[in-house]
Amino acid sequence: MARFFKPQKRKTDTKHKEITISRLDHLGAGIGHLNNKPVFIDGALPDETVVVQLTEDKKNYARARVIKRLKDSSARIKPHCPIYDQCGGCNLQHLSHQGQVIAKQQALTELMEKFAITGEGTSQVAPIVGQSEHYRRCARFSIRMLPNGQMVFGFRKKQSKDIVDVSACPVLATELDSLLPALRTLLSSLKGRKHLGHVELVNADNGRVLLIRHLQSFNDKDLAAIKAFATEHQLMLFLAPSSDELEQVMGEQPYYDIDDVRLTFSPKDFIQVNRDVNLQMVEQAINWLDVQPQDRVLDLFCGLGNFSLPLARRAKAVVGVEGVDEMVTRATANAVANRLDNATFYQANLDEDVTKLVWAQEQFDKILLDPARAGAAGVMQHIVNLAPSKVVYVSCNPATLARDSQILLQQGYKLARLGMMDMFPHTGHLESMALFVKC
Repeated sequence: MARFFKPQKRKTDTKHKEITISRLDHLGAGIGHLNNKPVFIDGALPDETVVVQLTEDKKNYARARVIKRLKDSSARIKPHCPIYDQCGGCNLQHLSHQGQVIAKQQALTELMEKFAITGEGTSQVAPIVGQSEHYRRCARFSIRMLPNGQMVFGFRKKQSKDIVDVSACPVLATELDSLLPALRTLLSSLKGRKHLGHVELVNADNGRVLLIRHLQSFNDKDLAAIKAFATEHQLMLFLAPSSDELEQVMGEQPYYDIDDVRLTFSPKDFIQVNRDVNLQMVEQAINWLDVQPQDRVLDLFCGLGNFSLPLARRAKAVVGVEGVDEMVTRATANAVANRLDNATFYQANLDEDVTKLVWAQEQFDKILLDPARAGAAGVMQHIVNLAPSKVVYVSCNPATLARDSQILLQQGYKLARLGMMDMFPHTGHLESMALFVKC
């Protein structure tokens, strides 16, 4: 009878261990070492000594939870949110805001130097920083009904599908935060509250937006109450009976202004959550590209035209490419509304071969790309083939930025500038911008 090898499952040693934290990773977790193996520990800060218990033990790394802090960092502060230890929204409120900015700059530099072939050390420009509280202009709230009839309204708990009840949020825009108590009262009073899905709030430049996702139609009394609430608080009201449907019930279409351009959007569209940082980010991208009147510019992963339309005010022509049809439609309409006839938008899956597409046959002097967390691996070779003089890469994931940078650096581009943008204070999320110049 044949006997087959059966690998033994690695057993996690749960004995308490003492570790000194050396730095933070790019997601905000503390990093210490046991027997030269990195251990990632949420909630621990550099220069702290902690007693931990391993929760995961892999060949090349481990994860642990803090049992006790023996020595605190001088940068440690008391979190200003009363539910910080439960809510999954923020994970760095225990670190001073200045400490967060410094840690994110260090994490960005370390990743780029380790994984991108940058040659000599990469120095960063001054970070883009906005206000650290009440900066979020949009948020989604989950809803769950308890067996006793009470409603839980808030955000997902840390590393859980459960919901932590939220009555106020210190990072939510003041205009939205002030609405939460009355909104909770409204939703709790609805007869059809058990059919509520989630609620989205947006602070547009022309007012506040309320979107309610509901699994069954509201009865007349509930709908009247919702409309009365929207009227009282001067809200733009949208209802979503399914994930693919959106009904505008009251108010005008939301918009935000940037660089003398007005971008109209749907509450289901992606927009940058931090208004102030977004304004500075677009300005920096324009300056780094140094767009001239004769330039043709390609904007990949263009969305609503957040970069495309400000670029179109300066360039001869701008082509924006986006994977979501609805966003392409919206960007095209925004170009028309702003009388920018030199901006053209196309839909394309940028993870696939784009070389035979119409827009990909054109020549471009400069390129900007702002991909999602997965990065832009599928289109990097085509960017090199287009041979632009400058490339600005805006990233929400420094790991994929470092990965995608390699092909530019290997094909004759120099990393000329690198900067961190504090788009998401009190979280480990790190927004960055890199400028590559063809040598």
